[in-house]
Amino acid sequence: MTQHFINGRHIAGRTGETMAVLAPATGEEFTRIACGTAEDIDDAVRAARAAYEGSWGRLTAAERGRLISRLALKVQDHFDELAKIEAQDTGKPMAQARADIDATARYFEFYGGAADKVHGHVIPFLNGYSVNVVHEPYGVTGHILPWNYPAQMFGRSLTASLAMGNAVVLKPAEDACQTALRLAELATEVGFPDGAINIVTGGGHEAGEALCRNPGVGFISFTGSPQVGQIIQKACADNFITCTLELGGKSPQIVFDDADFDAAVPIVCKAIVQNTGQTCSAGSRVLVQKTIYDDFVGAVARQFSKLRAGTPEMDLDCGPVINAKQRGRVQSFVDQAREQGIPVLAEGAIAQGVPNGGFYVTPTLFGQVPRGNRLEQEEVFGPVLAAFSFDDEEDAVKLANSTPYGLVAGVWTNNGGRQQRVAKRVRAGQVFINGYGAGGGIELPFGGTGKSGHGREKGFMALEEFAVAKTIVHKHG
Repeated sequence: MTQHFINGRHIAGRTGETMAVLAPATGEEFTRIACGTAEDIDDAVRAARAAYEGSWGRLTAAERGRLISRLALKVQDHFDELAKIEAQDTGKPMAQARADIDATARYFEFYGGAADKVHGHVIPFLNGYSVNVVHEPYGVTGHILPWNYPAQMFGRSLTASLAMGNAVVLKPAEDACQTALRLAELATEVGFPDGAINIVTGGGHEAGEALCRNPGVGFISFTGSPQVGQIIQKACADNFITCTLELGGKSPQIVFDDADFDAAVPIVCKAIVQNTGQTCSAGSRVLVQKTIYDDFVGAVARQFSKLRAGTPEMDLDCGPVINAKQRGRVQSFVDQAREQGIPVLAEGAIAQGVPNGGFYVTPTLFGQVPRGNRLEQEEVFGPVLAAFSFDDEEDAVKLANSTPYGLVAGVWTNNGGRQQRVAKRVRAGQVFINGYGAGGGIELPFGGTGKSGHGREKGFMALEEFAVAKTIVHKHG
């Protein structure tokens, strides 16, 4: 059984209640976790506050950076162990799990090196005055993570906050929290003071909501659905604190008639099936110029039909989705599209020999999808790709911007002017030209607009999200 991790040690929840965690690959229970309550969150926040006001808060930025960098090395020492935990927790292929642990270590490397690089600045002002702007930590930050990339999200969300000097309280997803708990143990082993990192497991309605409403928390970082994001933002408003929300997307890949087919086709396919489509930035819409639609989508269909889903050990293109509820949601999109008569252009397959109880879905390519359809407007969060055609550049931008989301976009064209025009007009927090994704993109600011949320993670921008700017005005004559 898994317990909370508070003040440097594992402890049982206040109530003693637990919940089952199922392995997505088999559907079988493999552990139980403590059901966190508001009281458990209070314990974690008090531990974090004590660390911030004590041993953790007294460290210099350089000392914090050294600890975070040591954790990067520790992750590499436990690489295979962490990858296996990640694969069991999420069901993802081992190659993906290994890539995720590698990216997690890279987050620790990046923010370990960045901790003492956050500089303030001087503002020229009136004669006889000196004005400085400095960045100070909030004190205690709260983090609510999703189940799709548990290890990476630990690195992405918590580490920037720790680098700025905050102590943290994490509520991981109840479906996948084992990697986060192990990383917290490793952090203690390399010398993180007790209370710097605290983890309370359990359900969102109990532990997650309590974390957002706790008056001892100064900032919330959340990744998840827009519906829950709204609830969290309202809870933060009640405490007069701010938050970063990363809420998913319906990201387009825009393919013009001068695109390099050989380069684009495999990336278009990978961008929707990576992590079984359970990726906020998944390229779930492919928009293709009419003059090449049949040829390009045909090439995508041929590759799509070769896709296979299986267990982590099979190490195929996809694993299962996270749970039965998610499988049902993905299947509802597929079933409804079929009922509406939207053509299925290609399907992958579920490999022979997978456990009957696993949460597997078949990769599916639909096209042409009518504009305004559910497959255009709603995030599936599964290996389902929707193909559309467009007339010209103006129509492409209109179609790309036709959803309430705005997270990531891809632009495929060799026309330099068009590359810049479309990149500037597409509503998205990140735009990739003749590519898509960047192997974690640790250095690249990441976040969205509209229903995709607000705030920025990754890169140096994330450091300032986890800090308060203070202006110091000194009149000295």
